[in-house]
Amino acid sequence: MAEQATEAPQLPHALAEPTVPVRKRWVAQLGLACMGLWMASLTPLQILLPKQVQNIAPHDKFLVIGLVHALGAIAAIVATPLVGALSDRTSDAGAVGKLRGRRHRWTLGMAILSAICLVLISQQVTVIGVLGLWALFSVFQNGQYASLSASIPDHVPVRQRATVAGWVGMPQALGLVIGVELVATVFTKQTAGYTLLAVVMLVFVLPFVFSTADPPLSKADREPFSARQLLEAFKVDLRAYPDFGWAWITRFLASLSISMGTLYLYYFLRDAVKYPHPTKGLTTLILIYTVCVIITATVGGRISDRMGKRKMIVTVSGALMGCAALLLTFVETWPAAMIAAVLFGTGFGAYLAVDQALITQVLPSAESRGKDLGLINIAIAGPAAVGGLLAALLVTVGHYPTLFASTAVCAAVGATLVWRIKSVP
Repeated sequence: MAEQATEAPQLPHALAEPTVPVRKRWVAQLGLACMGLWMASLTPLQILLPKQVQNIAPHDKFLVIGLVHALGAIAAIVATPLVGALSDRTSDAGAVGKLRGRRHRWTLGMAILSAICLVLISQQVTVIGVLGLWALFSVFQNGQYASLSASIPDHVPVRQRATVAGWVGMPQALGLVIGVELVATVFTKQTAGYTLLAVVMLVFVLPFVFSTADPPLSKADREPFSARQLLEAFKVDLRAYPDFGWAWITRFLASLSISMGTLYLYYFLRDAVKYPHPTKGLTTLILIYTVCVIITATVGGRISDRMGKRKMIVTVSGALMGCAALLLTFVETWPAAMIAAVLFGTGFGAYLAVDQALITQVLPSAESRGKDLGLINIAIAGPAAVGGLLAALLVTVGHYPTLFASTAVCAAVGATLVWRIKSVP
């Protein structure tokens, strides 16, 4: 009896560290949900929005696209940790079936609202309309991302996380190339393109929401709910968890390099490379980069799990992305763009898998996984806000070489600072 008295209390299933490996079907369903999310959020930024803005404000297109990214990112910065914190505290009260858990209700609700916003954006003929609805879409889309990304630390053991993150991260690239191909060649009208993405976003999330478990949290086990608690969603004690801070900084710098390096590819092909069909050229580059992402995301994640090494692969992946940007700094040709796509895709694929696994290993607590991953998402969304306006300034003042040189510097610094993380090999 004395031994039993000294045992630590057992955590509820929803908060316990997962130990049972997830099945392939679970990974596939989460990957499908993520593919729909990324198709809907990335495809407009590459094809639909640039064309729409070109028609609405051709003389201010760089500024407007920068503002689209900035306002969307600001909305995401606010929404992601808040939705993550709310899902952390969502109990099973008032829910039925597969929607009894903490995450699935938020995932489904955010997907529905995001889809509605996309349809509304397709009808806009003013800059204000595009900016406002894209910001609103970003709130809901990033809310969905917050709940989906928390599924990995909720369900996947540490020894399997890089492998799963690779398979789940790969749809980010695959969804983009499929989305771009569809809106560029099949659903070429503005309304048809946005509507397609809205339908895909909603339909692709349904199997995960209704076919996978989402352990419920009882009222007795959830943290107190208050406005003060929600405000604390933006706080982490970095003195107690310094590795979380360094992980945030490295993710911010890597995301900043990605944002700046890819934001104006359509205009780069048209204005600097003088490619005769920039839409087709962009589709080709995305296809090349996607193939590389798929290979390295899956292989790199598996290698990382087997070796138990995270930081080395993150550094190599950052260096490859930096080399891609450096190449475009000095060579503005179509062959150079294709080589850069190979380098960027190879680095980004490994980065997607391994950095996500690394981040889940430095989260402060099981009770606040959604909130803490929401804070990490600020390191993804924040660079879109900063990167959009910074890229507009750089390309206006120093043209494309200055933009890509800055991109390379961000990638190199981020790849170096990951070694400040001490608790993960």
